[in-house]
Amino acid sequence: MAARRGRWTLAGAAFTNKVIPVFYDGYEMRAWEMPLGRQLSQLRGVARRSYRKLKRKQPYTGFFTAFLNLTESLRRNGYDVRINDFALARRSPDRPIAIAGHQSVWSDVDLPNPTLFGPGWVPYPDRAEAMLAERNYQIVTQPSEWPIRLYTPQVAAKMAPMFVGIDTDRWPLLAENRKQIDCVIYNKIRWNHAAREADTMQPLRAMLERRGLSSVELKYGEHELAEYRSALAKGRALIFVTEHETQGLAYQEAMSSGVPVFAWDEGELVDPLGAKFVPEGLEVSAVPYFDDRCGLRWTRANMEDRFEEFWARLPEYQPREYILDELSLERGARRFLDLFERIA
Repeated sequence: MAARRGRWTLAGAAFTNKVIPVFYDGYEMRAWEMPLGRQLSQLRGVARRSYRKLKRKQPYTGFFTAFLNLTESLRRNGYDVRINDFALARRSPDRPIAIAGHQSVWSDVDLPNPTLFGPGWVPYPDRAEAMLAERNYQIVTQPSEWPIRLYTPQVAAKMAPMFVGIDTDRWPLLAENRKQIDCVIYNKIRWNHAAREADTMQPLRAMLERRGLSSVELKYGEHELAEYRSALAKGRALIFVTEHETQGLAYQEAMSSGVPVFAWDEGELVDPLGAKFVPEGLEVSAVPYFDDRCGLRWTRANMEDRFEEFWARLPEYQPREYILDELSLERGARRFLDLFERIA
């Protein structure tokens, strides 16, 4: 059945005019509704990328990478994605739009249109209800199921999980590459650095050294994307070390490249701003999208035993198969369109 509002028609998950207005505001791109706003945003983005390249830092945040993946998935499925087109949205205030980005987007993009929010920053539970009341956000997405459980039933009722797809062309299979490194350690420790260095990172490095395995370690935010790609091309396995993730694009990019993942996963919410809202029985994850094809999870208590099993089974894993089945760009677009249809 087709839903009609104004001049556009939605039938199933396909707009007849194939136009989807999306808005993004963050460090990489600003949604400035003013004369020459787009041009100024582009100049600012170029300057930021150049500066971060000079400092050998990642050019994009996870939110912007997810946004780029989402827009690419829609375009590959034949949709005309209009980014930060305020004139289009204001001409048809009943037309649904999508909004994504960092915290600033909640104040800087103020449009009356029914909105699907995400990927992006979602306020913590103590502020979410009040902030949602200020905007026409029909659905607020989280990248996976577990973050939704932090919220009150009233707020959670407006939420839905929505992953973004992985571009498997940009992250091709690297299994045939000549592997020169045993393990790529991806260090994304975000809290309690001194304690985690002592009880997690040092024992991990020592374990690899005792086994005579070579490794290279990359710290989140302190390397260029090309370094990560190069490490994956040379590495037999990825050791993913972070407290928890709502999606975790980096480990999924490794899986798309055919690199099995040994993932630290204690199941505990560490973020001090979020920990006070944890309901009884909540289990979080560092790898919320994962199955037996991808690799193995481990904790500090069982690291040695789990690694022995992981390393013995290394040739059996098929992580790219999981990405193609569950997290491709096509599936990401399909999930977005399923949700977008609900607000039409």
